[in-house]
Amino acid sequence: MASTVNPPRGMRDFLPAEKARRERVLGVIRDSYRAHGFDEIETPVMEDSSRLHAGLGGDNEKLAFAVMKRGLTAEKLQAASEALDLADLGLRFDLTVPLARFYASHRAELPKVFRAIQMAPVWRAERPQKGRYRQFMQCDIDIMGEAGIGAEIELISATAATLDALGIAGCTIRVNDRRLLTSALSVLGFPAKEHDAVLITVDKLDKLGADGVVAELRERAFPDEPVAALAAFLQRPQPEIKPGFTADAIRAALPEGVNEAVIAELATLGHAVEAGRGTAGALIEFDPWLVRGMGYYTGAIFEVAHPSLGYSLGGGGRYDGMIGRFLGSDVPAVGFSLGFERLVDLVELADTQSDDQLALVYDTEVDPATLVRLQAELIREGKRVRLEARPRKLPPLLDQLRESGFTSFATVRADSDSVASLEFKPLSAQ
Repeated sequence: MASTVNPPRGMRDFLPAEKARRERVLGVIRDSYRAHGFDEIETPVMEDSSRLHAGLGGDNEKLAFAVMKRGLTAEKLQAASEALDLADLGLRFDLTVPLARFYASHRAELPKVFRAIQMAPVWRAERPQKGRYRQFMQCDIDIMGEAGIGAEIELISATAATLDALGIAGCTIRVNDRRLLTSALSVLGFPAKEHDAVLITVDKLDKLGADGVVAELRERAFPDEPVAALAAFLQRPQPEIKPGFTADAIRAALPEGVNEAVIAELATLGHAVEAGRGTAGALIEFDPWLVRGMGYYTGAIFEVAHPSLGYSLGGGGRYDGMIGRFLGSDVPAVGFSLGFERLVDLVELADTQSDDQLALVYDTEVDPATLVRLQAELIREGKRVRLEARPRKLPPLLDQLRESGFTSFATVRADSDSVASLEFKPLSAQ
């Protein structure tokens, strides 16, 4: 039986046309981020296993691919008490943990406030399904060293502008703050030690609905009084809220007595982002029960929603405590990641490649030196040039060239001695 020739499950090959389309989308994202003042960096695809499993990545740590140590002996294999005893490295499961390590490594060489772009593949041992792969691209921007709400404003503004540049209509950036979530739970009567556990269920509100969340909290034996208070709040008649991302609108969506300082901070964020968008229109909304599952978030959190999808196109938030795990002192940090694999299918960008993409279809008797001389001359003129031997049947080759983006071709014969002697014909006419 022939061995399989498919890529590993959950990973994909990309033919030239699809690869070119993906690169065009990545180019738009990169240009938009750079226009907003961010600088691109690169980190290794692997990190120390201990770093990847240091409690910074939440549930994603369970999905990390481990890389086995070199020189393992039978004795070492037998002595291992768990699989990770056999690994010293692992493939990165996101770009945030590597960024925290990068900043800790290079802090002295970086500006006081550092704005980073990372656009690179990550790996997770997911169960493959539509929109979920084991290798996928992430497009991250992060700001380190800025404690104020200005960092969140920059990130959301840059992300909104990037979605506009990609032509993805109908997106909404949902915004909340972990401090508001914990403040709301305290007001409702949940003790602080139970907040993280309660939020695991609250995070399912979109999927289960208010009744389902309350039922699950009761099944998990949380105290009756705060669960009843949460049920009453979630099932209350919805108040009339003036449109806009204002303090009044935020306050009306929360239990009475929630942290006013954080409400004022988010209102400032909303006003600034909306002012920056001008005639482009509002793109952000306050979501009082947006949780974001990563436990390392310490402040504002955000998520990109699209009406045609049941999952987010990206998200992020403030993670002030993460870099301190490497440095020993906290550094304020906030980031926003776009899920490239999910958004690329929504993007329809025109092919902006130059019309000067030429193919030289040569007869077998043509001197190779002549071919490379003609090709080099055309390349110096700024053209893209491919050499193709003339097949017995020409039309299939021309179809393939057209699909690859080439716009015209010329036949090179033994007596073709200069570019001027070539007759280029448009491929679209064939």
